[in-house]
Amino acid sequence: AANALLGHLRGGLAMATVVACAGFASVCGSSFATAATMCKVALPPMRKYGYADTLAAGSIASGATLGIMIPPSVPLLIYGIITRTDVGKLFIAGILPGLLGTALYMSSVYVVTQRNPGLGPPGTRSSAAERWHSLSRIWAVVALFVFIIGGIYVGIFTPTEAAGVGASASFVYALWRRSLSWRGLLGVLLDSAKTTATIFFLLIGAFVYSNFIDIAGVPKELARWISDTTLAPVAVIAIVIAVYIVLGCILDSMSMMFLTVPLFFPIVAGLGYDLVWFGIIVVTVIEISLITPPVGLNVFVLHHVQPDISTPTIFRGVMPFVAADIVRVSLLVLFPSIALVLPRLMG
Repeated sequence: AANALLGHLRGGLAMATVVACAGFASVCGSSFATAATMCKVALPPMRKYGYADTLAAGSIASGATLGIMIPPSVPLLIYGIITRTDVGKLFIAGILPGLLGTALYMSSVYVVTQRNPGLGPPGTRSSAAERWHSLSRIWAVVALFVFIIGGIYVGIFTPTEAAGVGASASFVYALWRRSLSWRGLLGVLLDSAKTTATIFFLLIGAFVYSNFIDIAGVPKELARWISDTTLAPVAVIAIVIAVYIVLGCILDSMSMMFLTVPLFFPIVAGLGYDLVWFGIIVVTVIEISLITPPVGLNVFVLHHVQPDISTPTIFRGVMPFVAADIVRVSLLVLFPSIALVLPRLMG
């Protein structure tokens, strides 16, 4: 659908890929799954129209990071559990920053292709009938997203209940379309069990670690040190963001979250910042870590699916999107209402 609307523009297929990543993320919640799936779906058309591998791979790897911001989001869920923050408000808070990220990524594609048109030649223009047909095929995904997030927003059900409703609705839709085999169902159930078990073991370790540093008095000592240095609150936030960016170069996203959130969130709360807003900041910076060298897990997922594209090529391709992410973090720090306006309307 995104390709039908944007594919005729210069860099339009890359823009469509970013939009498709955002849409897929709204029902997936995993950046790795989004990267692997969109690589198979979006890369062949971009190569067909002569897109450079840097732009094609960069748009997929970067667009896939939206999977951990746009609800449902596993990192936001884990953050909410660790900090005891309302998960429903975190999910709602992720909507506008996720849309902002999508817009900034599309702007990055526009700037790159304006400077070097050969990186993303325009595709063929779709007719009005083709565009309408493409849009009509995604109604179920849009309806499911609106129903689940809207249900959380108006208080019809909790995030846990929403997960059950979403899974049940997806299952019924798959049966209606006759697109789910017994083997596929078994694979879904096994993957769900493995993912759930992994998350629970990680959470157990996180709570042990959190209790340990709390007993050791580490957050209190850090808070005392910050108080003694008379740093402005925004300077403290800048330091925390810088620490996350550095750690993102050597740690994967989940390790970074489990190691740092128990340490930082008491300090941030003590400075008077909203923990919902801080959760969005943390996840945004973690998004950057998914595409920055040398770890950049999304880059390696993409390389694994498409081995003929080297990791240096992908890393070069994601740099404009990293710049867009830095702009997004800056906007979220300067204008917290971007993340907080929807949760505040929830009451």
